[in-house]
Amino acid sequence: MNLSDVLGSDVVDGAGQRLGEVSDVRFALDAGAGQLLSPARLVGIVVSPRTASSFLGYERQEISQPWPVAQLLRWRHKGSFLVLWEDIAVMGPERVGLRPGFTAYDARLTR
Repeated sequence: MNLSDVLGSDVVDGAGQRLGEVSDVRFALDAGAGQLLSPARLVGIVVSPRTASSFLGYERQEISQPWPVAQLLRWRHKGSFLVLWEDIAVMGPERVGLRPGFTAYDARLTR
């Protein structure tokens, strides 16, 4: 399965209730600093209740310009959350099912 197959998929909880759509994914680089081609590991998916469109990097707190674009994207993604890989029960091209009792984390990248 390709990443493009998952983006835009509906996300449902353990009871089958729709929570939103996959709008982004989070990866972690496992190699040390300075290594050119570090292997990437999928950490989780970002679920947006309103749209499957990308954050375009505006989830990063220091990016705020141009102001109208930043405000629009933050409004469109209000309520978005990160679900870790361990909390995903089923992942398919049209639907992602979460485990009962999953944890919703803040989707913003913070330091």
